[in-house]
Amino acid sequence: MKWEGNRESDNVEDRRGEGGGGGGGGFGFGGRSIGIGTIVIALVGSWIFGVNPLTMLNLLSGGGGQVSTQQSQRPAPQPPESDDMARFVKTVLADTEDVWGQQFKAQGASYARPKLVLFTGSVPTACGAGESATGPFYCPGDQKVYLDLDFFNLMQQRFKVTGEFAEAYVIAHEVGHHVQNLMGISEKVDNARRSQSERQANAMSVRLELQADCFAGVWAFHANTERKILEQGDVEAALKAATAIGDDALQRQAQGHVVPDSFTHGTSEQRVRWFSRGLESGQVAQCNTFEARQL
Repeated sequence: MKWEGNRESDNVEDRRGEGGGGGGGGFGFGGRSIGIGTIVIALVGSWIFGVNPLTMLNLLSGGGGQVSTQQSQRPAPQPPESDDMARFVKTVLADTEDVWGQQFKAQGASYARPKLVLFTGSVPTACGAGESATGPFYCPGDQKVYLDLDFFNLMQQRFKVTGEFAEAYVIAHEVGHHVQNLMGISEKVDNARRSQSERQANAMSVRLELQADCFAGVWAFHANTERKILEQGDVEAALKAATAIGDDALQRQAQGHVVPDSFTHGTSEQRVRWFSRGLESGQVAQCNTFEARQL
């Protein structure tokens, strides 16, 4: 992926090494934090506690109670210029800012740029105490993406996924949740889930996650059109990442069989299909998973 020399965002907060977010305890998140990394804690829970990972996923997708956590009022430090990985994150975030800024402007709207918080261990958020084991996530309560860079090592070690564009896909997916929040989609889904059965609520979560995948593809389309960021093998790496974190793939890995009614993020095939749809079309209108007859 070609990214060096492109604009870097000023909206990255470096909270690494601060810790202090563990007061919420356990795995619950208030305010329905949402993200690509919720699958990681499900695997951890299944290995350590013998708990069905899909039970963990259901809790992380909105089944838990509210957790209030006091957020730090200290000025957010910026990552050091010598930190190449942080520079990569800042560049990808800037690219999403440029793309979504243009998309919103074309519709006569203004794009509110999210903050991205780098952390290690734990971090206080408006959605409760965030943990590294959860992987990257977005909190609509404070409009921030939270990322422990060790997650990219997990992608390589556990899921055998490598490449900077695969990592950029993860960031773009979380920014996709921010776009959903700004568009009012997340709130509508949360409201609808409250009156539905667990199976129906899970199905709504799948559509929300697949749309975020599609939005990540929309970002990639426009970023490549404008800045030629893609190199040979990049798309394949991102598709491999989408495949690795499909609900069916994770279930087979963790328990040897799949339970479709418990899916909350979509199958490998679905995640690949919707990311590809956004990447090929570059059109937000093509990402309406909620009216799609077939996912």
